[in-house]
Amino acid sequence: MKVTRALQPFLPLCQRLLPDLRTLPGILNLSSLPNLPGLPGLPGLPSRLAGLSLTLLKATALDLAILAGHLLLYPSGMAQERRAAARPALPRVAGADDPAQLPTKGPLPVVLLHGFIDNRSVFVLLRRSLAQHGRQRVESLNYSPLTCDIRTAAELLGRHIEEICERTGSSQVDVVGHSLGGLIARYYVQRLGGDGRVRTLVTLGTPHSGTRVAPLANAHPIVRQMRPGSELIEELSRPAQGCRTQFVSFWSDLDHLMDPLESACVDHPDLLVQNVRVTGIGHLALPVHPAVATGIRQALDTARTGASAGARTGSRAGTRTGTQTDGLTVA
Repeated sequence: MKVTRALQPFLPLCQRLLPDLRTLPGILNLSSLPNLPGLPGLPGLPSRLAGLSLTLLKATALDLAILAGHLLLYPSGMAQERRAAARPALPRVAGADDPAQLPTKGPLPVVLLHGFIDNRSVFVLLRRSLAQHGRQRVESLNYSPLTCDIRTAAELLGRHIEEICERTGSSQVDVVGHSLGGLIARYYVQRLGGDGRVRTLVTLGTPHSGTRVAPLANAHPIVRQMRPGSELIEELSRPAQGCRTQFVSFWSDLDHLMDPLESACVDHPDLLVQNVRVTGIGHLALPVHPAVATGIRQALDTARTGASAGARTGSRAGTRTGTQTDGLTVA
């Protein structure tokens, strides 16, 4: 029974990768374990198990390497980053329009929002990738590790975005959120009117429908808010007609923190959504891997300011909902 309980958090991942698995000869007979339904027999097990083992080994090794590197960088991201100076006011010419009202040229500012018990140092490589491809206005927000409410963090994000818009002269921003950061940003967009400020929200391994992993962590209030059926998750499932933000959700089929795995997809009839399945890497690699960074850049570069016009009608025919799914395979 203890073995059964220990394996249960990994069952969604195993069922996703080996949907017809019932037995692992010489290792474990899953058919004899209670409360593990839906695991039929598996022809050709050795070759598939070898492929699975290699895939998991690569993903696990990469996550461990990323974790080690991130632990070294973590102290450098504990303080809030220095903000760029406000843009100097342009001299006013008689008869000319107010320069402050002129449209801002170039890509929109990008705001990066980290995950649970993390900080902005997780985005070092992504920031470099964005800057190398023309995204010079990239800023990160650190919310306190003592934050106990997603709504409070979303309000803080809103104030931060308003300050960025005032300082840069931009009317909108793009947001990239990893894990919990994506959920905070989504709450701001859907429930606090942030869709007027956020053109595109990219989420990386975010539990949009809640995750059941690590039940012992329920002592933390934010973890409870990330559970399926929580009051906050129910809020995000309510109607959101007229939401103008475009959503791009990257989710991994090797993400051990998502239970079920598809909880990292956005599934809402009123939202303009593109779900991108990432194959070959785990949760920690999503904000770091160069292939995902390329996908993020493409999502931001192809975003259209008026693309959400169809969402205002609330009609499924006029929107791209969770039915639009792309794939990204990481070797």
